Amino acid sequence: MAYTHESRPDPDQLLAQIRGEDARVGKLRIYFGAGAGVGKTYAMLNAAQREQVAGREVLVGVIETHGRSETAELLAGLKQLPQREVPYRGRTLYEFDLDAALAAHPAVLLVDELAHSNVEGSRHPKRWQDVQELLDAGIDVWSAINVQHLESLNGTVGAITGIRVQETVPDTVLDRADEIILVDVTPDELLARLKAGKVYLPQQAERAAQNFFRKGNLIALREIALRRTAEHVEDDVRSYRIEQSQAGGSQALASASAWNTSGAILACVGPQEGAEHAVRSAARLAGQLNVRWHAAYVETPALQRLPAAMRDRTLAVLKLAEELGGSTAVLTGNDVAGELVRQADTLNCATLVTGRPRARRWPALRRLLRPSLARQLATLAPALDIIEVGGTESTRRLPQAVPRSGLEAEEAVPWRDAWPRYAWAGAGCVLTTLLAWPLLYRIDLANIVMLFLLYVVLVAVKLGRGPAILAAVLGVASFDVFFVQPRFSFAVSDVQYLVTFAVMLAVGLLIGQLTASLRFSASISASRERRAQALFELTRDLSAALQVVQVVELGEAAVQRSFGGQARVLLTDANDQLALASDLPASIDASIADWAFHNGQRAGLATATLPSHAWHYVPLQAPMRIRGVLALQPAQPRWLLIPEQVQQLETLARQIAIAIERVHYVEVAQTAVVQMESESLRNALLAAISHDVRTPLTALVGLAESLERSAPPLASSQAATTRAISQEARQLNALVTNLLDMARLQSGQVNLRRDWHSVEELVGSAIRAAQHALGHAVVQTDVPAELPLVEFDAALMERVLVNLLENAAKYGGAAGPQARPILLSARVTPTTLVLSVRDYGPGLPPGSKDQEQTLFDKFTRGKTESATPGVGLGLAICKAVVEAHRGTITAAQALGGGAEFILTLPRKPPPELPDLPDA
Repeated sequence: MAYTHESRPDPDQLLAQIRGEDARVGKLRIYFGAGAGVGKTYAMLNAAQREQVAGREVLVGVIETHGRSETAELLAGLKQLPQREVPYRGRTLYEFDLDAALAAHPAVLLVDELAHSNVEGSRHPKRWQDVQELLDAGIDVWSAINVQHLESLNGTVGAITGIRVQETVPDTVLDRADEIILVDVTPDELLARLKAGKVYLPQQAERAAQNFFRKGNLIALREIALRRTAEHVEDDVRSYRIEQSQAGGSQALASASAWNTSGAILACVGPQEGAEHAVRSAARLAGQLNVRWHAAYVETPALQRLPAAMRDRTLAVLKLAEELGGSTAVLTGNDVAGELVRQADTLNCATLVTGRPRARRWPALRRLLRPSLARQLATLAPALDIIEVGGTESTRRLPQAVPRSGLEAEEAVPWRDAWPRYAWAGAGCVLTTLLAWPLLYRIDLANIVMLFLLYVVLVAVKLGRGPAILAAVLGVASFDVFFVQPRFSFAVSDVQYLVTFAVMLAVGLLIGQLTASLRFSASISASRERRAQALFELTRDLSAALQVVQVVELGEAAVQRSFGGQARVLLTDANDQLALASDLPASIDASIADWAFHNGQRAGLATATLPSHAWHYVPLQAPMRIRGVLALQPAQPRWLLIPEQVQQLETLARQIAIAIERVHYVEVAQTAVVQMESESLRNALLAAISHDVRTPLTALVGLAESLERSAPPLASSQAATTRAISQEARQLNALVTNLLDMARLQSGQVNLRRDWHSVEELVGSAIRAAQHALGHAVVQTDVPAELPLVEFDAALMERVLVNLLENAAKYGGAAGPQARPILLSARVTPTTLVLSVRDYGPGLPPGSKDQEQTLFDKFTRGKTESATPGVGLGLAICKAVVEAHRGTITAAQALGGGAEFILTLPRKPPPELPDLPDA
């Protein structure tokens, strides 16, 4: 079938589908309401009772009844998971036990209070992250949430109610829910419940009625909840129509593309407070329009000098954007508006969302001298839609993205290193003054001004912007005091020198600004070059690595060069489990590394999983599977919050993983070549030896039979000896025949001579050929006379049945006086022929349970040491012949005792016989 460009399947999606066929992801049901007391938990427990009656396994992970007796009564009959005791600041708190829930693995798990924040030290900071891990494990989860806990609505709800909601859930959790059940009551009914004590205890209810539970607040929250639910339903309708369109062919697919014609959204992140509100608004708008959205921060030389607290706030806003489903980027340049416009053009964004600047004094003058960001964007890109988002004081403060101790260590370094640069700038001014003083009466003052400007340029180039500004001020002051009349005083005798001072200061400041900008651009370029060089060097070195140890050493060295600190590569063992070396630092947590390995997600420092840990764990994701974990303790934890640095780390980790997988498959290929060569040599030896042995064996059998029939007749003891010689020679001849057949099959020199044969004739000829091996064993056949003709190689298939009958006679106990007969049956299906050989002996070897296919390996016997003759080639030949016919052969314990071998051959309808003419 030919695919058009538009309808051709995505190979990555197909590969992901193949990998995920056996991995079931749990379904998330959310009970959604406008506020506490609407009945979300009550409705969830009611549904759980019905589900349990229907026969599904329901487990209560955690339920908050808030003292409501009606809700507590619904817990009766439901199995509850014991909560985990967590010591915290001298108290014992009770938290949801995630590991116990994963071990129990119920069909449905109830986890209330989705926005709950876990106790410090838990695996995940938020309960919704626990729920995500449960869903990945294939557990269906039911939970509950109020509208005020949605992250994108945090500022809106805060502006309405005047209350900061600290516990929030990213909107993506709600968007990805499989079911959303809106639990709705009118504001009057909710207030009546509050008054009756069905929501909070009396004291709490009175306080809530005066603050959050005002009727106007409830009406507004109810409207927001209804709208948010309607948006989710609209997304479901859109997804359904797109699926139907894709299933309907290319014409329907073309119409489906009209669903998403809006351009993407770009949120502009700045260091000012309230930037998170612009991110939340962009996420909410993108969800309503069903478009992609991005967040970008432009770092200029001025923003690079911001205090650490403001830089931390910017990184926290970028992390919030990632949690809300957006992609983030940190750009560099001198022109914020220009960089944002270029980023919007690169990402095909049609709308830019910015924060509204705060009102300041003399707004008209400020707009004239420095237009707002929105005005600059509108001037540079008139075609872009620009949305200014107002700020609010009622939003929650974003938490620190990395531990405070790491940030304090980073902040101490710049202040410690800054003062020597300023000291050198002051010393440079003194040196310039000393050099210019002897020239005072030899050259004009204008030339001395040039010397001071040269001093400012040198300071700006070598020491940066701050020392350059200091140098400009000191240069003007020194020129005034030591070179302008009256000397050694700041007084000026000629007013024209004031112009000289002003120009000199302005030129010095301008030169310092331009030089610092060039230094900033050069440092950014150097940083990008270092990242590219690190990737190039690692790729080059890994391409020459032939051992896993070399890959590990090169990978650890490359990561340490890029991020400083310590780096360790943790590999897997032969059982595909994470193996920890004995020389690892004690601070590496094996449980976190194991979690990152099994879940395929980053964990530890600067992540959503155990962020308080000092190490950052990255799974080594190769194309086929995860090959290990990269553990990193960076010199500066803040680097792990910068998108470009995270991408650099993930790229390094992926290069290491690919190299480990390449080395692994090189070793596999080398082992396979050795095995193939060994197999080829063994087959050649077997064929040569077997061919040379077969001729004398045939002669020996003939001579024994001739001797037995010779005249005069032999004595009884001599006749018995002759028969024994003949029998042993036949057994040895059968062994040699098996060796020859196996050698031919393994070498691929057997050409199937397919023809249409009768199954009944095949069974009869096989029984006759196996007569010597069967001895006194009886074979009972079940072959319907109406079986159609089947196409196969009669000689090879006869050999298969002979080997199976011989195997049954040897190990099935079919030769004793009380033995039951061997059963050989045949039947057909519309597409297959099924033959089975069954005995009533002891059955398959005890050690072969769940490993029955190993019985068909070469030189495999039921018992290593046995008095039964044979070398274990009969079943291997059967498997080779059946697979050559594109069939299958299996072994199993038969019902009622004994072993049963079933071989299945594909078949097609036999050709129709021509009509015979009438006599």
